[in-house]
Amino acid sequence: MLTYDFENVEGPLYDYVYRCIKKDIISGVLAPGEKLPSKRSFARNNGISTITIQNAYDQLISEGYVYTIPKTGYYVADIEGMAAVSAKADVSYDIRIPESDGDYIYDLSDNGMNPANFPFSVWARVSRDVIANRERELMQIAPAGGVKLLREAIADHLQSFRGMLVDPDQIVIGAGTEYLYGVLIQLLGKDRIYAIENPGYNKLVHIYGKHDIACRFAGIDGCGVTVQGLRSSEADVAHISPNHHFPTGITMPASRRYEVLSWANESEGRYIIEDDYDSEFRVGGRPIPTLFSIDGCEKVIYMNTFSKSLAPTIRISYMVLPVHLANRFYETLSFYACTVSNFEQYILAQFMKQGHFEKHINRMRLFYGRKRARVLEIIKNTFTAGMYRIIENDSGLHFIFEINTGLPDGVIKERLKKRGLKISAVSDYEMLGKDGIEHQFIFNYSNIDADRIEGALRVFREETEV
Repeated sequence: MLTYDFENVEGPLYDYVYRCIKKDIISGVLAPGEKLPSKRSFARNNGISTITIQNAYDQLISEGYVYTIPKTGYYVADIEGMAAVSAKADVSYDIRIPESDGDYIYDLSDNGMNPANFPFSVWARVSRDVIANRERELMQIAPAGGVKLLREAIADHLQSFRGMLVDPDQIVIGAGTEYLYGVLIQLLGKDRIYAIENPGYNKLVHIYGKHDIACRFAGIDGCGVTVQGLRSSEADVAHISPNHHFPTGITMPASRRYEVLSWANESEGRYIIEDDYDSEFRVGGRPIPTLFSIDGCEKVIYMNTFSKSLAPTIRISYMVLPVHLANRFYETLSFYACTVSNFEQYILAQFMKQGHFEKHINRMRLFYGRKRARVLEIIKNTFTAGMYRIIENDSGLHFIFEINTGLPDGVIKERLKKRGLKISAVSDYEMLGKDGIEHQFIFNYSNIDADRIEGALRVFREETEV
């Protein structure tokens, strides 16, 4: 008869009985084919209920340690073929998670947003409304392209804000642009050559590399990516940011835009991926028209994200496909489920449909415009004329701060790091090594208080003096 010690048992009794019997089976105390006590006798012998024994036996049966023969009883199963791993097995937990850079007093590399600027109260109200009125829709599977209501809201926004006439069915929603890049690679084909601006967003190199894509680099000048650079790269697909190039901040003029479109039209298989990541934050004047809006030959794929306009943690991005690519997407890739939850999509859709998104953008443009002016004033008061140069075009949430110094970028960054200041240089984003761009630093001002910028600039001045 099986007898176990039931003093100081933690957790459910059936679980304790299950573990005791399982241990005896694995260790060989109970041999294969051996009959186990009946539930009634087992319970009576140990002073517990038959329900407890029943639950323990049921769990052992479900895991294959015990089997039952009707009207006969319970028996120990033959577990010779089962891999039994003890708790003391030699298992390595040496998981190397990349370390963070640590805490900085001043972080001018952070292009996030201050939580105080997010419309939490409005977002919460819209969330409650979605839960109360869209129970059925929240339980339905969204189409591959995303919830129709959100695609309609995005199409309306693009028409009013960017002058783009877009059918909602041209829009594909995904959890971050990284996911959408993967979709595009499958849509366009892995046999294509992709070109990235140099300097440019170097994360793309890793994304395309992990998809085994041939990735080339196209040089830029004061007007953005050059057609000569695109031709030299022999690219089929050009990934560019014409409205606010990262990291230089260059806005591509109209003449260069038509030149790039002409390049795309030279070959049937060429496309342009237009990354419009922070177009909402043009400080002065109306937003510059997109390449997509002047493309008459279905060569431009437009991409944007709400991570910049709302919050980095809202991982909702979208792309607008030319009609023939939209048809190809639904013909070949519609088996994919949309990677953004219905709940988030309906909240954002309602947020936009009710006019909250437009109000938020207008408020943030005013806020960042004033903040930028304040930052530039602090720079003017901290540095003397000739010590620096500001390179900007009244767009986006960063500008280039060029310092007159004889120190290399690496030395400057290391000095600043020791003083608790983190900043990125344009040279960090050169794809082919150093190319002569020195002493230009990317000044992100969106997520640092204006009052603390004065201290950061004072440190910068002190550590860049030779």
